[in-house]
Amino acid sequence: MTCSAMTSALLLPILACCLLSASVSVAGGNFYNDFDITWGDGRAKILNNGQLLTLSLDKASGSGFQSKSEYLFGKIDMQLKLVPGNSAGTVTAYYLSSQGRTHDEIDFEFLGNLSGDPYTLHTNVFTQGKGNREMQFKLWFDPTNDFHTYSLLWNPQQIIFMVDGSPIRVFRNLENRGVAFPKNQAMRIYSSLWNADDWATRGGLIKTDWKNAPFTASYRGFNADACVWVAGRSRCPARKMGGSGAGAWMDYQMDVTSQKRMSWVQKNYMIYNYCADRKRFPQGLPTECTIN
Repeated sequence: MTCSAMTSALLLPILACCLLSASVSVAGGNFYNDFDITWGDGRAKILNNGQLLTLSLDKASGSGFQSKSEYLFGKIDMQLKLVPGNSAGTVTAYYLSSQGRTHDEIDFEFLGNLSGDPYTLHTNVFTQGKGNREMQFKLWFDPTNDFHTYSLLWNPQQIIFMVDGSPIRVFRNLENRGVAFPKNQAMRIYSSLWNADDWATRGGLIKTDWKNAPFTASYRGFNADACVWVAGRSRCPARKMGGSGAGAWMDYQMDVTSQKRMSWVQKNYMIYNYCADRKRFPQGLPTECTIN
């Protein structure tokens, strides 16, 4: 069924579907210019004149890369096609992070599955070295059939996680309520494909089947409309009149339609929310969970 053929009763899924269709045309950078392969002994490859990057995992090793630049705020997009088939035990991690004991970090992690089962998208936010803010989702499409766009919009007011243009999670700046927010530490983009069969699939019950190796994830369509950290300063894109174009994300706030899209995703596809886990926090939920 096409987007146009669906009924108005399915308005939010329609929006998600149409956004999915539009998202795959995002213009990308060049991986040779934007990233360094950091480990894997040849298992990571840049192909197609810098337009495609692949990471592979076998029993001996996984692989990974990192951005040449550091960023302090921005709108960052990457298209990923995840490991197909039986990917149980594998994790494809794509995240922003600073360094050190009190690092900040913003995570997408894709937890492998048995063939035919939905992937689990694991998200987390670290501030000043403290994480424990996990939210998990079952993706509403097969992320191995085609590329899909995973985005982070990070400005001084909030961090928004997006899938194919639809927001799935927001972490707001609540410093005025004593909650630390990532705003001072520049972060690089990192990605890796690695074996985590002690926990990744059904809590470690399903182990990696090495007969399926090598496992491969693919990347394209990188775009960073972001403030680049250079010589201890953050250099941001020039703003156009009216606040549109490059840098428009700096003041972005979700409108009613975006909030409804996020509510639809969370209602139908969120499988874990730390803010609802009172057993984990018997002394009371984290402060950000108690503020509407």
